[in-house]
Formats: sequence, C-alpha cells, structure tokens
Amino acid sequence: MTQSFDAAMQAFAPRLPLAVAFSGGADSTALLLACAERWPGQVHAFHVHHGLQVAADDFERHCIALCMRLGLPLSVQRVDARHAPGQSPEDAARQARYKAFEALAHDRQAQSAIQTIALAQHADDQVETLLLALSRGAGVAGLAAMPAHWQRGGLHWQRPLLGVAGQEVRAWLRARGQAWVEDPTNSDERYTRNRIRRQLLPALQQAFPQFRDTFARSCAHAAQAHELLQELAQADLATVGQPPRIAALRSLSRARQANVLRHWLRSQHGATPTAAQLDALLRQIAACSTRGHRIQLKVGSGHVLREGELLGWYNQPVLDFISARDGGAPKQSSQ
Repeated sequence: MTQSFDAAMQAFAPRLPLAVAFSGGADSTALLLACAERWPGQVHAFHVHHGLQVAADDFERHCIALCMRLGLPLSVQRVDARHAPGQSPEDAARQARYKAFEALAHDRQAQSAIQTIALAQHADDQVETLLLALSRGAGVAGLAAMPAHWQRGGLHWQRPLLGVAGQEVRAWLRARGQAWVEDPTNSDERYTRNRIRRQLLPALQQAFPQFRDTFARSCAHAAQAHELLQELAQADLATVGQPPRIAALRSLSRARQANVLRHWLRSQHGATPTAAQLDALLRQIAACSTRGHRIQLKVGSGHVLREGELLGWYNQPVLDFISARDGGAPKQSSQ
C-alpha cells in the first residue's frame, strides 16, 4: 500500500554511516533532510554534476548552500555523462551517476566508511519505470522495475520512498517551508519518461486511483518470477557447463535454452543479447545437428562462435585478433 512520507522514513533502517544521493530536487532534498534529522552526524550528501546543461552549475551551488546551512558534509563528483551512439541519454546519465556514487563512497580520504547509499525515487518513479519497460517489450527483469534494496560494490543501496507518492514528498517539504530546484529538462517531452509523467499518470489517476498500489504488486510479482528464473538458469548452467555444451543445450526446452544462454552471456561476459539476437542463436542451436554446422552470431558487443561441441563468446577485438592470426578476414555471421 502507498505510504505516507513519515511512515516510509520510520520503516527505513539503513546501515550507518549513510550517504544520500542529492540532486537538489524535491525528492532528494526531502530524503536528505529526513535522514539528517533522524541520524545526526551519520549522514553525508553526494552530488553528481553531469555537465549536460547550463543549469547544472546552479544545481551544485544550491546543494552546497543547503548543506552548509544544515551543517552536512557534501561531496561533489563531476562526470562526463554524454551518451554513446545508440545509447539513451537517460541511461548514459544513470550509469555515470552510479559509478560516481561508488567512487565517492570508496574515497576513504573523504568519507567515513559509508555503508549505505540512499536514493530518492518514489512510487511515481516506479510506475514510470514499469511503463517504460512495457513500452520497450521488456521481460520480467524489466517489469520488476526498481528494487527497493540491493548490494553492489561492497555497498548497500536502498530506495526508502518507493511506496510514497510524489505529491506526498512535495507536501512534506512545503509543510516545512523548504525550497528545492526544478530540473528544466523535466518538462521536456522529447524524453519518454517526461511524456509518461505529464500525460499518462494524470490519466491513470483519473481512471484507476489505486494504480500505484496495483502496479507495485505487479512489479513485485515480476521480481519474484525473475528470481526464480535466475535460480533455474544457475542450475541449468551448472548442467550444460561453461562454456555451454551444445548437446546439453539441445536437451533443454527452447524457453530454458533462452533463459540459460541469457544468464551465461550476462553473468560471464557482460553481454546482453537483443530479442532478435537470442532468437537467431536459438535457431542456430536447433539446426546444429552436424559437426560441420558453423555458428558465428553477433550478440551484445561480441560474437558467439561454435568451437567443436561448445559455444564460445568473443568480443570484437579478440575476434579480429583470431582472424588475423588465422590469416583471414572475420567470418560473416550465420543466419
């Protein structure tokens, strides 16, 4: 069920010391103030300067001024968050931001053994993430949306406000007379998330007033399904081997082949196949009934190759080296 801001903060029990990802916006401002009041002397603010807009300097100045007034330590990291060709600007900024938070947390000269990083996404952000995943045809991992807590890089990451509506967060700040900064890009409807926020959420509120709660339940169901699929993939990978044996893969159902191959590529090689790439690989495995059948398919940032009775994965530089060593140009992918 949707929570009040105070109830969510009361339920928040992080490992201390705690860092709050602080942009200067309403959500992170409320989270920072509430944490500082509850755990005085145990809270640090982390601000990432993305360098993507002129207003970024104003955001930084606002954060510095507020933290000075509150007597809170603030660390600022400047990053290059420009997106690569084919990458979404939002994804590039998010990845740069998370790397910066980890770097700040592990800067032992500046921090006091930060244990937890708190992020201020709330229930409306969760709905937007789910709708974005649906619009892109995501699987259960995408439909699980944002987790409330996880561990990475030796840190605990938590989102204590995922059950709080955005309007509740702003109402809490207004009641305290606390100002915040508004990111001008939040009104730019060239970004899909902004169109969802400005066009779809009001319509959902009118048609389905409880949508935050029902959508959250769907995310929880998807997260549970994803966990089960991960457990099955780990068990199947132990059976088919690393690298996977083609005969062992062919003994599995197509759905389990897809599940274990996706897990193998992500966990062992950091490669995420598209739906089309994975489908092509499954078709090649199904057709792989003779020793002479060749497999070389582009998957993620590299290629899956047949090597005798096994599947191997190589990134492009290694593939080019093998081709040059063998005296030939890179082979074309099987289709």
